[in-house]
Amino acid sequence: MPIRRILITGSPVLHTRAKEVDQIGDSVRALVSDMFETMDAAPGVGLAAPQIGVGLRIFVFSWDDQGVTHRGVAINPTLALSDSPVSEPTEEFDSEGCLSIPGERFPLSRYGHATLTAMNLEGNEFQIEARGWLARIFQHEYDHLDGILYADRLQKPYARQMKKAIKQIGWGEPGESWMPGEDDLEA
Repeated sequence: MPIRRILITGSPVLHTRAKEVDQIGDSVRALVSDMFETMDAAPGVGLAAPQIGVGLRIFVFSWDDQGVTHRGVAINPTLALSDSPVSEPTEEFDSEGCLSIPGERFPLSRYGHATLTAMNLEGNEFQIEARGWLARIFQHEYDHLDGILYADRLQKPYARQMKKAIKQIGWGEPGESWMPGEDDLEA
């Protein structure tokens, strides 16, 4: 169960739609184990397979909501959104970060309710109705599977600030990554 390097924006796999998982075998189980280990070490609340260089439609999540822990894996997920997104995001309540753009956080509107349908490691379909931050986590990770980073969804003035931050740090090119627990970067 090794911790994997997390890719930073600019790596092609982060900006490409991931492929469906054909079969859940030992290699997928090992990948998911590594993903949990990496997410926990980062620390993060979600991690998609493309973030560690694997172009498969898999993400893991872990969120503690007032003593209730939501932790799992979503393989070949679909996501249904309802309610309207917040029209004007606020820094206090809607600030989002990403392990593939570590250290940066910006307000982003997301839908308040999401229904996740996916398979677990046993190949069984499950469904989770999520509100609030869990719904935000599902939307964020699902976007990764479609090659979309949260930075791609930012509106003015935050989009401009994010582009400037990425340029100043020198990211946006293939090959950049960081290692949770070793490098001094966090989301």
